Amino acid sequence: MIRIAKTENGMVRGLPSADPRVTVFKGIPFAAPPTGENRWRAPQPCQDWEGIREAYAFAPISVQDTPGLGTDIYCREWHVDPQIPMSEDCLYLNVWTGAKEPGEKLPVLIWYFGGGFQWGYTAEMEFDGERLARRGVIVVSVNYRLGALGFMAHPELTEEQPLTPANFGCLDQQAGLKWVIRNIAAFGGDPEQITLAGQSAGGASVLAQINCPDNEGLFQRAAVFSGMIRSPYEEDAFITPGSLEKAEEKGVDFLRVLGVDSIAQARELDAMYIRDKYAEYARDHLRMGLCIDGHFCPGDPMRRYLRGERIQVPLMAGNTADEFPSIITADTDEEYQELAQELFGEKARRFLEFPEARQEIGQGQRAAVSGIECSVKSAFLQDEREGRCRQNYYYRFAPDIPGWDHPGTFHSVDLWFFFETLGKCWRPFKGRHYDLARQMCNYWVNFIKTGDPNGEDADGSSMPRWDTYSAEHPWEMVFTSEGPRPGPEQDSPFKRFLMEHLTEKLTK
Repeated sequence: MIRIAKTENGMVRGLPSADPRVTVFKGIPFAAPPTGENRWRAPQPCQDWEGIREAYAFAPISVQDTPGLGTDIYCREWHVDPQIPMSEDCLYLNVWTGAKEPGEKLPVLIWYFGGGFQWGYTAEMEFDGERLARRGVIVVSVNYRLGALGFMAHPELTEEQPLTPANFGCLDQQAGLKWVIRNIAAFGGDPEQITLAGQSAGGASVLAQINCPDNEGLFQRAAVFSGMIRSPYEEDAFITPGSLEKAEEKGVDFLRVLGVDSIAQARELDAMYIRDKYAEYARDHLRMGLCIDGHFCPGDPMRRYLRGERIQVPLMAGNTADEFPSIITADTDEEYQELAQELFGEKARRFLEFPEARQEIGQGQRAAVSGIECSVKSAFLQDEREGRCRQNYYYRFAPDIPGWDHPGTFHSVDLWFFFETLGKCWRPFKGRHYDLARQMCNYWVNFIKTGDPNGEDADGSSMPRWDTYSAEHPWEMVFTSEGPRPGPEQDSPFKRFLMEHLTEKLTK
């Protein structure tokens, strides 16, 4: 087993995982601390160290609201420790490897966590990479800056560093990717077999990374779990990246909240003070996230995807059945028709003819659909129409989820299954859930290894076949309580209408 590895900055020693055939290295620095003059700068080179660094514990999480203080579902699920260490010095990554020696050239997964670009960390219990590593994949989870420290823009920053004026959290992710390319061979990995993956904001991060021209050739596959969050109805001002100029205006406003007149003064403030002031700011301002900076993010990643400007690699993407439904409503039929006219223009009459668009709510009406599903399928169909990469695999996660809270397939619950970490969860999962998690993890590992999720289960039997999604063959993999259920799903005329509308709207 590889217990000691030589990185470009020095030696690191890991520990046996729960399975001693896997070694886990926690808290390896991949960039200099983003503090002082490095605050609101692209990640800078890491300093070398002498001797062997003990990589035994996760590094502090990025500065954010203290986790585990609420009563929401995520505080019950995995944000359970209010005492978890937190620091602005947070640019560290973790490696799980089952390699016995360097040079084995195992495929590599790079994981970006979710949390709306405001919260989250690599130490979340569901992200344990051991089960994937046991299957012959090296797992690397990369931390990145969040909130105001990760995504603030300001005219002074643009003038100071015009090529990297914003999106520092995503630049951290990119730096982690480049570190992996330079160093992963020492852990038994293949720098030419890398899959980027993430969920929610982590999935949106993957979408941004595959639309960054500078990343061409740096990875070979990608997986976006619940990360193409677009509504076929109305634009979300946070989900849709705005201009650098708009982001700069927010930064100017935020410096006023901080009580300083310049970036230099803001760099002298305590990070926790900035965090607390940002929490105040967020009460009546849109939070800070990805913006179109013209360099890392040259345009709206979803629009770039549909226009064929993304890096063409095999893609796995999908959603849970119950998360983030896109809904429009109106209290009266007259108001509803006016809303339809505003949203669909000359196609409003066609929209209103669908029964799904006329769901009764008291005296009014509503229409609901999975915006993520529509977004993913629209992107895949556009790839097909334009003759681009067609190794695109769609999934929907739809099993029963037990628990007193009767949560349904809530946003992020599929992570327990893809990482096969159900044993860490408090929910009373049963055998069928563990079977499903094993198979979901198998599919994901196969995709990481080859770009094709198909293969054998642990007992050597073939798993249900998962084909690519296309217009003539709209193959879905639905993960159900009874196991994976693949098959061509004929999307309803209503859903097809919304998918066509979304594509038209985003390709104008």
